[in-house]
Amino acid sequence: MPASEEQACMFCGQAKDEQETCGNRVVKHDVCAHAFCLLFASGLFEKMSEIQGLPAVRIKDLRSAILGAAEEHCFVCGQSGAGISCRELGCGRRFHLPCAREGHCVTQYFPPYRAFCGEHSPRQAVEAAPEEDTTCLICLELVGDQKSYGTLVCPACQHAWFHRGCIQGLAVGEGSTRFQCPLCREKELFGLEMRTMGIQVPRSLPAFDSQAFAELNARHSRCDARECLCPRGREQAQAQGSSELESGGRSSTPGPVRVHERSRGRRRTRNPYSRPK
Repeated sequence: MPASEEQACMFCGQAKDEQETCGNRVVKHDVCAHAFCLLFASGLFEKMSEIQGLPAVRIKDLRSAILGAAEEHCFVCGQSGAGISCRELGCGRRFHLPCAREGHCVTQYFPPYRAFCGEHSPRQAVEAAPEEDTTCLICLELVGDQKSYGTLVCPACQHAWFHRGCIQGLAVGEGSTRFQCPLCREKELFGLEMRTMGIQVPRSLPAFDSQAFAELNARHSRCDARECLCPRGREQAQAQGSSELESGGRSSTPGPVRVHERSRGRRRTRNPYSRPK
């Protein structure tokens, strides 16, 4: 179930949802945690089972992971509750998911949800380097003259450069169905590279598409005829009967047009809603 505004994640300690990094908070048996704090918690994903295509965790495993994290301190902020450990063999660094960017850590948002500290995080293999006046294609600000944790390049065209934060914002807005290089439009190689470098790409429709689908699925509740003949007015839209709204054809304004069944004809000489004399 969703968390209330006051409930904090028992891993990172934050009482807010963060779509780009932690995801939404969920509550199960009085245990509150961000969705991605759960998935990245050390050893927890391996213990999860799958229910209807979604990962599910047993409450005892979840409580054990929280107790273990309470004894670990984040190498970035120094606070306890660091549930994420670097996957590099022999590295003992632990960190909170919200601290990952500050610590130059990479968290890969796909199974098996691996995470790496700044020292052991993956680097892009491309040989290209930005020129002195190269700008981010998204914010148009300078990206610097060398590759860094905060700067990424498209592996396909090797000409599109962006700040990490900018491409992350684009990924959340575009969703997995439209996420692609803003310059060359390559999708597969670009998407895989960005995910490997720690960019979270939601499995969703683009933000504007989601809004459009919501509008299409909304029930039209107003008659758009030039002269509505329904005695109860334009807002009357019964589920059945003669007041039911039907397609009204074309309109000079965008969006679907709906009219009452008996308001369609323009040459009617008698109000069809009036009682016979």
